[in-house]
Amino acid sequence: MAETPRFFNEMDGSGEKPRAPYSRYCDWFADEPPERLRRKAREAETFFRRTGITFNVYGAADADERLIPFDIVPRIISGKEWAKLTKGIEQRVRAINAFLHDIYHRQEILRAGRIPVELIQNNDAFLPKMIGVVPPAKVYTHIVGVDLVRTSENEFFVLEDNARTPSGVSYMLENRETMLHMFPELFTKIRVRPVSDYPKSLRRSLAACAPAACTGRPVVAVLTPGIHNSAYYEHAFLADQMGAELVEGHDLRVVNGRIAMRTTLGYTPIDVLYRRVDDEYLDPLNFRPDSMLGVPGILDIYRAGGITIANAPGTGIADDKAIYSYMPDIVQFYTGEKPILKNVPTWRCSEPSSLAYVLEHLHELVVKEVHGSGGYGMLVGPAASKKEIEAFRAKLQARPAAYIAQPTLALSTVPILTRAGLAPRHVDLRPFVLVSPDGINITPGGLTRVALKKGSLVVNSSQGGGTKDTWVLEE
Repeated sequence: MAETPRFFNEMDGSGEKPRAPYSRYCDWFADEPPERLRRKAREAETFFRRTGITFNVYGAADADERLIPFDIVPRIISGKEWAKLTKGIEQRVRAINAFLHDIYHRQEILRAGRIPVELIQNNDAFLPKMIGVVPPAKVYTHIVGVDLVRTSENEFFVLEDNARTPSGVSYMLENRETMLHMFPELFTKIRVRPVSDYPKSLRRSLAACAPAACTGRPVVAVLTPGIHNSAYYEHAFLADQMGAELVEGHDLRVVNGRIAMRTTLGYTPIDVLYRRVDDEYLDPLNFRPDSMLGVPGILDIYRAGGITIANAPGTGIADDKAIYSYMPDIVQFYTGEKPILKNVPTWRCSEPSSLAYVLEHLHELVVKEVHGSGGYGMLVGPAASKKEIEAFRAKLQARPAAYIAQPTLALSTVPILTRAGLAPRHVDLRPFVLVSPDGINITPGGLTRVALKKGSLVVNSSQGGGTKDTWVLEE
């Protein structure tokens, strides 16, 4: 019988004693009555429910709005570990912005043969209408979420890049607020770097990217698809925290060459639009004509320099999972440096030799849709039944270019609080990055997503995962 693989436990390490980042927390935890901790966990759930911290689930007949489970045991990262991660994240984000500018202008990386031309030309995420367009301040990805996983004491991998409309930052902020409220004594014992200034940093970063048409203090607005969107809570939360307007497509129109929002005093021009609407729905005149979510003509105003759209249209090409497999080359091409953060080894199923290998080893691999997100459209081979594997095999053979495959990583674990005490569960981490002409700002920590089901490697909330507060320690 095969031996069960051992996963790196971020709290216990080798199991002899707690790792240094967790030592003070473990001392505190050992003195806490179990009943008090369980009561605090129930209080946290009540708090989230009262606050309305929910997300919508598409296609769920029983309940279309759910509470994301929150675990009260924090994930703790040392200052030294975080310093290494931030260097790697900053390098990667700079390369992504350089790649986007190149792809929509001279396409030097294609001329050099580092990426196949057809991977760009035949990609739905590539927008020819952005060719030759220089975004205000030359920033394409104003907000980036870089998903990281850990496999050992010193080994981190980038699982994917989120360069379109990364979500989850509201949960990062609310998780910290909840922990501060429930365990204030912990934050006097342990020096944790704050995250509460993110909304101010976001507004400042967006304002710094205002277009040439802006003549005063930049007007910032958040464009939401509406209350039925899965991340609507976050859209409203961020608009409120930034002091920005929350708008929908029907609130906006073109007025005197600008995009203006309806107010009680008439229409007011918007300088920066933080859009949470996908490219194809952004402008019915230029993309999907049946879209009711966007603004007719906004792309033309954008191309003329009348508004900043964050993130820029066409950034989806950078978080395409087939492009992801070339990220080490992309980083080296644009920075002249070796990548600090590793990629997960990836098989591109569009390549016959890779497809043959993947089909033969489906039971061992994780297979993902190139444009998939949220844990949908993927196969976790080791956890799938024979029937599920065979059904996925047929999909893969029908559309091989739509998929990539990766090995099943031994994701690290952190403890969650269960009725029986602490139990290890697998996690990932999504740090949030702000990009502006003033530099790159990485919030210390990010959103830790946790697979609450024992043995599960899928952390997405839509697939039953929960969240944790992420602590980065002061040095």
